[in-house]
Amino acid sequence: MKVDDDQTWASRAACAGSEPDALFVRGAAQREVRELCFACPVRMECLADALNSQTTFGVWGGLTERERRALLRRYPEVADWSSWLEREDDELIAELRAQRAPRIIARMRSHTG
Repeated sequence: MKVDDDQTWASRAACAGSEPDALFVRGAAQREVRELCFACPVRMECLADALNSQTTFGVWGGLTERERRALLRRYPEVADWSSWLEREDDELIAELRAQRAPRIIARMRSHTG
């Protein structure tokens, strides 16, 4: 899987000045940490990078580990998440682009049932 070599977006991230340990929390604390993401100017770049590299830990692009795993399982054919997130236009992607906590797991359950 190709990982985006251009990481310049990271310096513009809302969390760029945060202590890394504060961003790599587990469980319910992830919901609090991800609030920082929703006004971040590079949230989608961050999310695409985490999905492309299948980053296992932490909150990236406003999604928890569980939410990213669910996206990867739902869309195994996606090879370039950056391009896919830019061009796809459905309810799930709109949910990802919203400047609030996405309901990824609930949306995916409603699409599979």
